[in-house]
Amino acid sequence: MMRVADAMAEALDDEYKAIATYESVLAAFGPVRPFVNIVEAERRHAGALLRLYERRGLTPPRDRWSGSVPAPASVKDACAAGVTAEVENAALYDRLLAAVSGDAEVARVFTNLRDASQQRHLPAFRRCLEGGGGPDAGPVRRGHGRRQGRRNGRGGTCLAH
Repeated sequence: MMRVADAMAEALDDEYKAIATYESVLAAFGPVRPFVNIVEAERRHAGALLRLYERRGLTPPRDRWSGSVPAPASVKDACAAGVTAEVENAALYDRLLAAVSGDAEVARVFTNLRDASQQRHLPAFRRCLEGGGGPDAGPVRRGHGRRQGRRNGRGGTCLAH
């Protein structure tokens, strides 16, 4: 049976990988949506896990992904990879939740992170992919950020936590 600490380490490693992946997209293509918003959400996800480590007096694993993930060839390819990554992320958290069922605090954090991926990130990447790099994949411009996108129904943003 997996220990809670091992589950936390696996979750944090996955969040680090997501951050590095989405940062590589931003480095290659500039501040394109939905990556510019989702990378911030992934940083908050990692922060939530790091707070679990801190509260428990544990040392978190190091980030082995930063700066080591190559960018996809195009924004459309990046969106496709984002869809795959978020589907895999949900499966990861489903598996990890079974391992931490006796720890309500960790289970709550894992559930929140899984739900953000499924309810916010995955739909944003799907819209990006379906649009082939349309409005959600374009650069972020003044007046076209989170609130504007939500008001006109285009979404592509992550307002998790």
